[in-house]
Amino acid sequence: MMKLTVEKRFDDRAELAKSLARKVASLLQEAIDTRGKASLVVSGGRTPLAFFQALSRQPISWSKVLVTLADERWVDADDPASNEALVRQNLMQGWAASARFVGLKTPHATVEAGLELATDWLGALPTPLDVVILGMGNDGHTASLFPDCPNLKQGLETGDVLIAAHPASQPLPRISMSLSTLLNSRQIYLHLEGKDKADTLAKALAGNDVTAMPIRAVLGQKQTPVDVYLYQEEA
Repeated sequence: MMKLTVEKRFDDRAELAKSLARKVASLLQEAIDTRGKASLVVSGGRTPLAFFQALSRQPISWSKVLVTLADERWVDADDPASNEALVRQNLMQGWAASARFVGLKTPHATVEAGLELATDWLGALPTPLDVVILGMGNDGHTASLFPDCPNLKQGLETGDVLIAAHPASQPLPRISMSLSTLLNSRQIYLHLEGKDKADTLAKALAGNDVTAMPIRAVLGQKQTPVDVYLYQEEA
């Protein structure tokens, strides 16, 4: 059975967003003060929206922060399904408007064709990555490392920065950071909301099969600290 080193539970969604935003902002500013710039990797979906908005109001040296995504659907940046659009609309505002965003979606028709260019783009980020924010699906996926992805093994084992992902459960092809890229970081936060996510987390921690629940590959490793921030309404 896996054990978490840090797990913070909140019964107020707004308080979680503010607490996580303050912590992430502090780490980013520390990286800037120490190394001159900072890198932030975020995830898409509805869960992080309040966090994005709270983080955008943190008065740090945003012009020295590079922001990118843990994964992206292979759609244009103006598509409603685009994680880039979500981040630009909710995070790259206010104080954070001066940060630099590095996208994953290239002009290529397929993910496979765009992997090389997207990898080159990510070369601009300082590594190890300073802060990585991950989510988790009820199937135990994180980033686009899905249990039903035909090349999940590659995503978990490769030294490549990015992989093409075609999970059977998803309608769109995706590009995703590999596990090795996500773990090449100083701090990972797993941001979860809802009883279903709490139940999924408990299930993930109770087993070791990473192919059944890829989030276990993040939770079970000892390379990078993982703090869990969980919002769950009181019963």
